[in-house]
Amino acid sequence: MSTANLTRAETAIRANAVRVHAYRVELDLRDAPDPATAGFATTATIEFTSTHGETWLDFLGASVESVTVNGVPVAVAYDGARIALTGLAEDNVVTVAATGEYSRSGEGLHRFVDPADGQTYLYTQYEPADARRVFACFEQPDLKAPFTFDVSAPDGWQVVSNQAVAHRNAVAGGQRVVFAPTPPMSTYITAVVAGPCHRVESSWSRDDLTVDLGVLCRASLAQYLDADAIVEITKQGLDFFAEHFGYPYPWGKYDQVFVPEYNLGAMENPGCVTFTEAYVFRGAATAAQYQGRANTILHEMAHMWFGDLVTMKWWDDLWLKESFADYMGALASVEATEFTDAWVAFANRRKAWAYLQDQLPTTHPVVADIVDLEAAKLNFDGITYAKGASVLKQLVAYVGRDAFFEGARRYFRVHAFGNTTLDDLLTELSATSGRDLSSWARAWLQTAGVSTLTLEPAGRDGHEIVQTSARPHRLAVGQYDFDESGNLVRRNRIEVDLEQRRTRVDLVDAPLTLLNDDDLTYAKVRLDTRSLTTVEDSLDRITDPLARGLVWSALWNATRDAELLAARYVTMAQRFAPAESNLALLGAVQANVAAAIEHYLPAAARPGYRHAWLDSAWA
Repeated sequence: MSTANLTRAETAIRANAVRVHAYRVELDLRDAPDPATAGFATTATIEFTSTHGETWLDFLGASVESVTVNGVPVAVAYDGARIALTGLAEDNVVTVAATGEYSRSGEGLHRFVDPADGQTYLYTQYEPADARRVFACFEQPDLKAPFTFDVSAPDGWQVVSNQAVAHRNAVAGGQRVVFAPTPPMSTYITAVVAGPCHRVESSWSRDDLTVDLGVLCRASLAQYLDADAIVEITKQGLDFFAEHFGYPYPWGKYDQVFVPEYNLGAMENPGCVTFTEAYVFRGAATAAQYQGRANTILHEMAHMWFGDLVTMKWWDDLWLKESFADYMGALASVEATEFTDAWVAFANRRKAWAYLQDQLPTTHPVVADIVDLEAAKLNFDGITYAKGASVLKQLVAYVGRDAFFEGARRYFRVHAFGNTTLDDLLTELSATSGRDLSSWARAWLQTAGVSTLTLEPAGRDGHEIVQTSARPHRLAVGQYDFDESGNLVRRNRIEVDLEQRRTRVDLVDAPLTLLNDDDLTYAKVRLDTRSLTTVEDSLDRITDPLARGLVWSALWNATRDAELLAARYVTMAQRFAPAESNLALLGAVQANVAAAIEHYLPAAARPGYRHAWLDSAWA
């Protein structure tokens, strides 16, 4: 195995032996605009204690020029990924001078030359373990420390990092920018962005706290940056999380930088969040696109607490931080911004992704066994993000919203600037809810696959909810009837706990009964015969977009599972898609119809349905 592939076992041993007290990272980026320059000078000074006489630092770069241990130069022992340290004392100061390499892959320090004006831009991206491409470090999330970044860059450039600038002065060939020390944090969420960026500033205040806000992009996109809208979402999100998390924003300032050639949607670097510049809309954009951007902004903001303030010990719990942020992005959108139907997109985009991934041979439990970094890189998928967030939404319903947020507040207070595992969160939630979550966690997090819920008659005037792959659910059942205007509106709603394969429920007579109303749990839902008939005649009469989205989802899942004829699904889409006002739903239906025609219909029937669907789309 390459020494670049760190294992959980060996990093656990290192974490038991090492305590890191401080980093000082010096980067010289003054030659970055010169395309002939492939690398940059990087010097890391690390203060740490060690109970062993030897350990190693991680670094992936062009070369290591020198290593100094406690003021004494030592022979460089570098294998291309690890720098061996020997002869350590209990208290140590190690300085590593090296040469890093500019990246074109979005890993480490990415360099981009703007074709519009020839300007050069740099930004870092580290998750899960690419800080070592920029400076020598202990590359694992559970060895937190304060960082001081000292960056030399060309004149006229904006230089941004996790903290505010402490001082700036002129140096030969450019400027030197030194940032204030960070609170203790993991290596993978440190950040540096540099270039002639366009910047818009604002601020947010609550109680005795004022946070400076910045929104940045490359200069050639300045005319397209709708910074006011981004700042508005940012302030709404900070208000929401300050109120619900009960812990002051911990990172001093809050910059959001839209960067080119990004290989992710965004990254939660505290105080210096980076986003793909695809979110800087250069033409007309749909409401769904603005909603998606708001959701991402709020997702990354939630990480300032869950993921950054409190960080997982190892990548086994990657799913937890991403699921928490995914859930909070949607919740904050609904409750704090104009995008009050964000749960509709969540149900029909994120959850649809999860349902698909969870029925493939490649599925895996939400809690995966991440033995090394290579496994961690493979775990950024629909199970980690979308199923995890769906399961977390079910957990909120299962323990109760008040208990969930009180548990989260206790979790932040107890573990601030530390590292945790899933058990630490479940301990707090069990204490606030009074529910033992160990069996819940086993059923939801350590098994793969998705349950299917159906409604069946049970005796005279009775019904049972039947589930495959029985799991504990807290869900709602909604019953819809026609009002005086002919619209289908909810007349009855009950909440029920499912534990066994069959659970009896008392229902009223209604044309449409919707299991998992409000989308509280993670399960495929089947429509009973009467409800399917109602939907086939009147799907467009369901006024609530989330209920309508759940019906669309139920129809598609039944089609994928060959329980609803593909032709029947396409016919319903032809009839009701033209009236669908929610763009997230409409986009999903359009994609599903295309898949149904090309994959599920007999080959001989496809040309006719293609033409019919094209006519519907054109109309």
